[in-house]
Amino acid sequence: MPMSASVPSLGEIPVVAVVGATAAGKSGLSLDLAERLGGEVVNTDAMQVYRGMDIGTAKVPVDERRNITHHLLDFLEIDQIATVADFQRLARDTITDLRSRGAVPVLVGGSALYTRAVLDRFDFPGTDPDVRRELEAALEAGGSGVMHQRLKELDPQAAQGIHPSNGRRIVRALEVITLTGQAYSASLPRLVYSVDNAHQIGVDIDRDTLDDRISQRVEKMFDDGFVDEVARLLDRGLADAVTASRAIGYPDVMAHLAGELTLEQTKERTKTATRRFARKQDGWFRKDPRITWLPWDAPDLVESALAVLPQA
Repeated sequence: MPMSASVPSLGEIPVVAVVGATAAGKSGLSLDLAERLGGEVVNTDAMQVYRGMDIGTAKVPVDERRNITHHLLDFLEIDQIATVADFQRLARDTITDLRSRGAVPVLVGGSALYTRAVLDRFDFPGTDPDVRRELEAALEAGGSGVMHQRLKELDPQAAQGIHPSNGRRIVRALEVITLTGQAYSASLPRLVYSVDNAHQIGVDIDRDTLDDRISQRVEKMFDDGFVDEVARLLDRGLADAVTASRAIGYPDVMAHLAGELTLEQTKERTKTATRRFARKQDGWFRKDPRITWLPWDAPDLVESALAVLPQA
């Protein structure tokens, strides 16, 4: 993006988010845009924040990043937890810093919640240690399925968006309901940008092609040493990690290493889970009318994406 001799104001520098399903081609487009715009990449994938989780989370290898600086990768150990509120603060600080230097922030990731927490008006309700302890004790005693049913009765919309096995998010939703007396879904981000000059570009891909690409990606992950990566992470405590252990594919490889699954069964489970997640991603992003969708295989994809932006 050509810059004038004078330093532009922060609001004149766009913030670009590349969104869509996993394996659709977001990373490649984000690199192309960062190159053309004089930008830097900001990760918005919830699992790529963990050090050592490289192959299974499909991080772009360092030698394929085209010397473009990447932010918010590898800043947590696998036993650490960053809340969405923590991530929001870090990402917004990063965006402010990049714009202050005249660099265009190019966000990329498949988490609609993380992307919207960064871009949209999203205020996080407080927490109460006593309420949290009570809910966590109930989770321990009854299991996530029971707690999910409790959430479903109080806030069906929130329950629909949280997997029944995700005890941590279920507890948080119930805590917010208890403290505010309002539905947890009422605290979720609104479709109103908090960041000036924000633009979202969606990578549109048909389901059959995406399924094929997911299959190829998973096969390559295993060829590249995914099993060995998980084995190393188990030595660092992956099995007990609250969040990192739930990343797609990792539980299946752990089961394989424990002798519970064959390698082929592990691959198929990983493919199935990834396809299921891709469907959810597409559903999340399609609800946002502000996204400009572009065909993943368009020969002029980069030019079309640039045309979405002001003065690009």
